[in-house]
Amino acid sequence: MPSPRRSIEGRPLGVSASSSSSSPGSPAHGGGGGGGGGGGSRFEFQSLLSSRATGVDPTCARLRASESPVHRRGSFPLAAAGPSQSPAPPLPEEDRMDLNPSFLGIALRSLLAIDLWLSKKLGVCAGESSSWGSVRPLMKLLEISGHGIPWLLGTLYCLCRSDSWAGREVLMNLLFALLLDLLLVALIKGLVRRRRPAHNQMDMFVTLSVDKYSFPSGHATRAALMSRFILNHLVLAIPLRVLVVLWAFVLGLSRVMLGRHNVTDVAFGFFLGYMQYSIVDYCWLSPHNAPVLFLLWSQR
Repeated sequence: MPSPRRSIEGRPLGVSASSSSSSPGSPAHGGGGGGGGGGGSRFEFQSLLSSRATGVDPTCARLRASESPVHRRGSFPLAAAGPSQSPAPPLPEEDRMDLNPSFLGIALRSLLAIDLWLSKKLGVCAGESSSWGSVRPLMKLLEISGHGIPWLLGTLYCLCRSDSWAGREVLMNLLFALLLDLLLVALIKGLVRRRRPAHNQMDMFVTLSVDKYSFPSGHATRAALMSRFILNHLVLAIPLRVLVVLWAFVLGLSRVMLGRHNVTDVAFGFFLGYMQYSIVDYCWLSPHNAPVLFLLWSQR
């Protein structure tokens, strides 16, 4: 008697088994000697497999395929899914955003911003229309007093007119100090290449090509160098010594007021001029260590 259980397709299992029992290779045939009960159970299992494989709704199949990690947007494809896309090349080091700047970089940027702001505030004589524009001619006259060319010409003239060995020795070292100052300032300006302030008017006295750069201030280095040289090698009264120091300070301040330099240019210029005298004092020229130079000047 056929089994009352039905398959998924809705037909009685017994009818399917009887209709297919005539074929010798069917599952209900028992594989050539199997029992009827075993053939029915095997046919039921086979029909379940076939219905599970072929009877799935196409909509459900598409949904399952879209949920697969292979077809999901933005996911990495598997090796068996086809040719994989190569990842994007990393950005070069200079194009990456520096999210963690160093403390030194932040300090330098802050110092530069303060320097530019303070230099612009102190540039009260930068133009005729500035708040202290009427004092600009006096500041430019003070600028000439710290220029290198008048100091070089005056030193050479005094050296040629000098007839004492002591005076010649002092003037020879003063000439050496001035030449050293011009060399070091030109070298540092060429290396740093810092532009002058934007509010500066290029109407300086005897402007050379190197003077388009701002750091350091050549007037400030020369003022510090000359004031220290004069205070150490000339016997002056106290009011004159105070006047020499005041001249150096006002000359450095006038560079900022005229808009020629920033505050840090003048500050570093004072430091460099102070150290230049230490070099001159260490390499002091005398008839004992440089007799050839003094013989040449004595013959003149």
